[in-house]
Amino acid sequence: EAYKVYNIQVVCCYGGGSKWEQSKALEGGAEVVVATPGRMIDLVKMKATSLTRVTFLVLDEADRMFDMGFEPQVRSICDHARPDKQTLLFSATFKKRIERLARDVLTDPIRIVQGDVGEANTDVTQIVKIMSSATTKWSWLLANVVQFMSSGGVLIFVTKKVNAEEVANNLRLKEFEVVLLHGDMDQSERNKVITQFKRQEVSIMVATDVAARGLDIPHIRTVVNYDVARDIDTHTHRIGRTDKEFAGHLVRNLEGANQEVPKSLLDLANQSAWFRKSRFKASKGKKLNVGGRGLGYRERPGLGAVDNHQEPEVGPPPMPEVIIPKMPRTGPGTDRLAAMKAAFRNQYQNQTLDQTRQAAAEAAAQAQGSSAGDTRSDRKSRKSRWDNS
Repeated sequence: EAYKVYNIQVVCCYGGGSKWEQSKALEGGAEVVVATPGRMIDLVKMKATSLTRVTFLVLDEADRMFDMGFEPQVRSICDHARPDKQTLLFSATFKKRIERLARDVLTDPIRIVQGDVGEANTDVTQIVKIMSSATTKWSWLLANVVQFMSSGGVLIFVTKKVNAEEVANNLRLKEFEVVLLHGDMDQSERNKVITQFKRQEVSIMVATDVAARGLDIPHIRTVVNYDVARDIDTHTHRIGRTDKEFAGHLVRNLEGANQEVPKSLLDLANQSAWFRKSRFKASKGKKLNVGGRGLGYRERPGLGAVDNHQEPEVGPPPMPEVIIPKMPRTGPGTDRLAAMKAAFRNQYQNQTLDQTRQAAAEAAAQAQGSSAGDTRSDRKSRKSRWDNS
């Protein structure tokens, strides 16, 4: 609808919709096509459209598409589009594995980062509550849901579809108007639910992680993670819209966003071995030989500490040190090796060294003799020349 002002034709293609209607819309011509990877490939196979004229290829939530197993479809779309296209990838979280795949898809990539990758939005206030049981969690939700509704829309995330239906039904029994959104619903039903929530016909929506990405609903003021997310990336997407293993990731997420970390959450995270190890390893400073027990105090691994300032212990006098001389090893191998070493040493001293000295002496004497002869010949030639004159 945003492109109607510019007279640009936009076609939306997705699974769950009518292929015939979508193919007819593409055959009528479109400047912009918004599609899911699987449905786009189906339409290309039906020859409803071609990717040869694609100039700009945009992959939104690329990491999610790769995680869901759409990597072959994404690569196929990238390969069939024109080679001089410009490709853009957008995502709130980019794992290292996804980055490697993205580098294969892109040509001469340039990375633009808004904020910290994988970190929570600092404008979102996160409050963590540790609940000991499901009954306590439900009681807390009932006690606070009215307050949440007074400030705006409320989005409640639940991990499983069964739990989502249970929470929605329980809220309806308490006379709250609630809409439900999960993966088993048809696309038409999903669109209807999202439209109702956007128009503020209802104030509460209970959803699974299918609504964690892509929703743009401005009037949402409170997001309740009723069930803990599967991973920290999903949590980041949830709040943009616990067990002890997840608690450590959540602590890091809160600290990265400059949010207050409750003591109960920190205690729960410290029960995780990897968090405790990484926590204390990161805060461990460099050890110096100064301090503690004075200068010169050092630690020997496995042998305890060595202190140069310890008081002498009172006890019996130390035993004298006994030095045992080394005994020469005998045998055919060792005797032969020793004989060879001695022979080479004598050969070097008697032949090489002596001959070198002798040759040097002879060369020096020869040089002195030749210089003296040259001097005498010069004198004779000078004398005969003056005589002839």
